[in-house]
Amino acid sequence: MAGCVQVYTGDGKGKTTAATGLAVRAAGAGKRVFIGQFIKSEDSHEMAALRERFPEIAIEQFGAGGFIVDKPSPEDIEMARKGIDSLRAALTSGEYGVVIADEANGALGVGVIALDDVLGLLEVRSPDVELVITGRNAPAELIEQADLVTEMVKVKHGFDAGIPAREGIEY
Repeated sequence: MAGCVQVYTGDGKGKTTAATGLAVRAAGAGKRVFIGQFIKSEDSHEMAALRERFPEIAIEQFGAGGFIVDKPSPEDIEMARKGIDSLRAALTSGEYGVVIADEANGALGVGVIALDDVLGLLEVRSPDVELVITGRNAPAELIEQADLVTEMVKVKHGFDAGIPAREGIEY
């Protein structure tokens, strides 16, 4: 079965959650999954649940945590570089049926990885591996090469009304 390239983007909520749901579905079908998370360094509750309940899902994080507001530090760039290397290895290992590059578009946006890094993942991907790339502001070049693109559109969000992130709902 041929794998596809999926992109979940947009300013709405649910990109990582959608990728997590796909990971659970794939694990339920007997596939091994690799999730590489850029920028993030702490488990959300969904990642903690995956680690605890799904041994067929491997998760690695490539970030110092928090948002990169100014120029990324050399540490941020080095961690992201390791992330690209780990994703490349997962895509070519034959071990995983699904590989998720979570917040890769966000990592592009803050300059810790380059567009060529992300497009290079598409080039090295084994043809039977599903690749999912998440994050806001997916570049046109990635959208053009993807097989499926879903844009999450924020119509209304509690954050705008001052409702803080809630445990078990937003994180």
